[in-house]
Amino acid sequence: MTSKLFPNEALAFDEQPGRGTWSRRRLIQSLGIAALPLSWPSFADEFPNKPIELIVPASAGGGTDALARVFAEVAKKYLPQPFVVNNKPGASGVIGMNDVLNGRSDGYKVCMVIAEVTTLPNLGLAKFDYTNFQPVARLNADPAAITVRADAPWNTLEEFLDAAKAKPGEMKVGNAGSGSVYHLSAIGLEEKIGAKFNHVPYSGAAPAVVALLGGHIDALDVSPAEVGPHVLGGKLKMLGIMADQRIPAFGNVPTFKERKIDLALGTWRGMAVPKATPKPVVDVLRAVARKTAEDSALRQGLDKLNLGFAYLDAPEFEKAMQRDHEYFKQLIQKTGIKI
Repeated sequence: MTSKLFPNEALAFDEQPGRGTWSRRRLIQSLGIAALPLSWPSFADEFPNKPIELIVPASAGGGTDALARVFAEVAKKYLPQPFVVNNKPGASGVIGMNDVLNGRSDGYKVCMVIAEVTTLPNLGLAKFDYTNFQPVARLNADPAAITVRADAPWNTLEEFLDAAKAKPGEMKVGNAGSGSVYHLSAIGLEEKIGAKFNHVPYSGAAPAVVALLGGHIDALDVSPAEVGPHVLGGKLKMLGIMADQRIPAFGNVPTFKERKIDLALGTWRGMAVPKATPKPVVDVLRAVARKTAEDSALRQGLDKLNLGFAYLDAPEFEKAMQRDHEYFKQLIQKTGIKI
């Protein structure tokens, strides 16, 4: 693969001298977008002609933030304007996702949409759901993992769960926010083993990890990527992952299914825009996401962060969101979760 999408002959400007803007036709051709309408809305004629804001509905330093920054860096090859990452954490992602939905539907504000878009509405914590977004692409998926401090008295998943069952409601398990996938996966674990945790929400995975390192909580339910550096550094230990298979980067960590607990839950992250965004603009963003996903630099960046690569184009991404929405709806109704 060439290092740039636009070879020299494709770096043409619009035929009108002095305009200094990318040719819409050349951009479309270079991105490989076929069968687009000949007439665009006026504001989309030369999209993008200014930086695109990439909203991260989570705090800096977590997996969603890391993914967004790697994507933005690699995507510079494929657009004449950069993605600028802007963190807007809070309310398990509601604040950031609402910010995108309340903005203009012109493609200049893109959401790094997270799996909580399928959980929060079912909990009554968000007035929107996945149908308010037009998906662009899914980029990542990771299982949930139970992690404790390196000096914790539990060395296996069984020891930790036995301790939790012995003292119902006392084991402090942190998560990335009330209603987050990690919160619900811990609730799913309670249901499976007959335990009761003391759930402690944070404004994202990064502050939750800090809390665990500081000894303010007993354990943490977030993805391996978000605790990975501290696990590899010997400060934390991962006891089990909620996945069908082990993760190569943490090959010594068993899955819950290996421990006879039928539970495989986790998160995913992707890009989306408001539903009313014009199709030609969405098509440009989809093509850029695809080219960036195909770039080995993105894979290498995700590998360094221990983030799982899981690309889906818009139609498949939308189906996956619908499946998760229905799953969490059933889980919430079954367990009677109240937040």
